[in-house]
Amino acid sequence: MNRLADEQSPYLLQHASNPVDWWPWGEEAMQEAKRRDVPVLLSVGYSSCHWCHVMAHESFEDAETAAYLNEHFVSVKVDREERPDVDSVYMEAVQAATGQGGWPMTVFLTPSGEPFYFGTYFPPAPRSGMPSFRQVLEGVRGAWAERRGEVDEVAGRVAGELAGRTIAYAEGTAPRQPGEAELADALLGLTREFDAVRGGFGGAPKFPPSMALEFLLRHYARTGAEGALQMVRATCEAMARGGLYDQLGGGFARYSVDAEWVVPHFEKMLYDNALLCRVYAHLWRATGSGLARRVALETADFLVRELRTGQGGFASALDADSDDGTGRHREGAYYVWTPDELRAALGEADAELAMRYYGVTQEGTFEEGASVLQLPDTPDGPVDADRIAAVRERLLAARARRPRPGRDEKVVAAWNGLAIAALAETGAYFGRPDLVDAAAAAGDLLVAVHTEQRGGELRLARTSRDGAAGASAGVLEDYASCAEGFHALYAVTGDTAWLDLAGLLLETVLARFTAPDGTLFDTADDAERLIRRPQDPTDGATPSGWTAAAGALLTHAAYTGGARYREAAERALGVVAALGARAPRFIGWGLAVAEAALDGPREVAVVGAEGDAETAELHRTALLAAAPGAAVAVGRPGAEEPALLAGRGLLAGRAAAYVCRHFTCTAPTADAKTLAAQLRA
Repeated sequence: MNRLADEQSPYLLQHASNPVDWWPWGEEAMQEAKRRDVPVLLSVGYSSCHWCHVMAHESFEDAETAAYLNEHFVSVKVDREERPDVDSVYMEAVQAATGQGGWPMTVFLTPSGEPFYFGTYFPPAPRSGMPSFRQVLEGVRGAWAERRGEVDEVAGRVAGELAGRTIAYAEGTAPRQPGEAELADALLGLTREFDAVRGGFGGAPKFPPSMALEFLLRHYARTGAEGALQMVRATCEAMARGGLYDQLGGGFARYSVDAEWVVPHFEKMLYDNALLCRVYAHLWRATGSGLARRVALETADFLVRELRTGQGGFASALDADSDDGTGRHREGAYYVWTPDELRAALGEADAELAMRYYGVTQEGTFEEGASVLQLPDTPDGPVDADRIAAVRERLLAARARRPRPGRDEKVVAAWNGLAIAALAETGAYFGRPDLVDAAAAAGDLLVAVHTEQRGGELRLARTSRDGAAGASAGVLEDYASCAEGFHALYAVTGDTAWLDLAGLLLETVLARFTAPDGTLFDTADDAERLIRRPQDPTDGATPSGWTAAAGALLTHAAYTGGARYREAAERALGVVAALGARAPRFIGWGLAVAEAALDGPREVAVVGAEGDAETAELHRTALLAAAPGAAVAVGRPGAEEPALLAGRGLLAGRAAAYVCRHFTCTAPTADAKTLAAQLRA
């Protein structure tokens, strides 16, 4: 009996009709394994994962393989996006044992949850030195039946090693946030890894380095280091001109399989696009780049057009695969073009123009002679902008007639927090109130569906679907990134409800996720007990919960004057001082938060009448300041909350702005140019 039909996760529902007798993660599955005295097969993936689909088709839909699994194992399926805690704990074991990780993740456990054999994708037949999945199953079953003592010893040793990996500051020492020297060393480390020819860091596969780019932008804003800005410019231009970016519909794919940004892995994730939308908006704020402005707006429009759900939140992802029109599911089928397809959509003359402009060749840059659209630096021949715009619209219309990639309808709290911040800021920068409204609607959904008061605390559900909350408890990144989004909404709208909500979430972070020494855990102290309590300060595809919490705490301290928020942020940043120089690519958000802490952050209070033009001009000037992590508050004179606005009055009857930093305030001003100068100083 397959037990996934009643689950909420789209990934689990994809497996609900498998002949495998799947169980969702939980105590019932472990008790069943104990009752039958068989090992647990733990299979972890997510709905837009290409190789997850491949392994499902090859093995989990195969009747013979399913029968073997059902006889000798209890099979448990987990959506890594729904249960990042389970994923994190066992991925750490996979990486430690094999030196690599990825999805699908395949781990064999004892009925007590201790892992003893590890892998990722296994093919249906031996291939390239990999055993077949059936060989793995037979080997594990044989070891369980014939060498049980050895299996238990390995499982106990691995579980013990994992349990001992808790991060703690040295006893008797106060954690120190990064200073000038550590941030300069981190910049040097990124410079060494920077690909000066193609942009980005490291080689293939090449991922968009969103958090590192935010650090570099903040470092440039604080220090004027041109080298930091140049790395951001080069990387953002290369990504935007390459196949990673959807040249027709906007939005970014997950990563590039090559070092030149030509061929992407075509799935589009909410978190990537939220983070990159914000990066490009911040790059425009720093430089006025027309390309950055276009990409920020196109990515914001992609988020609202393609990922917004009927309830106002944002869905998790679009699949990489789709029907190629012949009934065959193929990666990238929705996005790639052959010359003949261009001719069919545009006619001969415009097809030739499109081939030159988008880098489409007869040989192709992808599979079967198809090309991923790019935007070469110097197209061959002159370009008529109006004609190109018309060609793009016609290609979009033609593409819309293709079978669309599937969408993961799951709403993840943390990723919606990131989207809220991106849309609120982008809307404010570029005069797009519709984007701010979309951000606020997503915030409303999080409040209505994902939050509940429990014992005087505001608690979060990790996911929802169709307006109903899932059973998985929020993890640290959910609380921190939602607080980040609510802070951005407050800065843009002046609605104190968002600031209050951020504060309630951060109170839960302090009460439930923070150790006495200031280190942070990824799960609450009352969450389900796993073989270890996950704890990771390094960035993955999103900012780590640890450093995202540090950033939100720092911002909240600036708004409220709450010393304990500031102290908690500084303690959390101690890990960045230890890791920043050694692994700057993997703790970029922590470095960005450290830049804000070193800069102040600046605190800007704008007071004036609602709807007043001078108030609006000062407010927008404050929002456009590149000062790292600046906290911007706007409200009426005489407001008592937040503390940043308290006691601020008009200046000779006019709207006024007050800038403070390190407990020192400059003279208030009613002039936007003077305010901009104060924020650059």
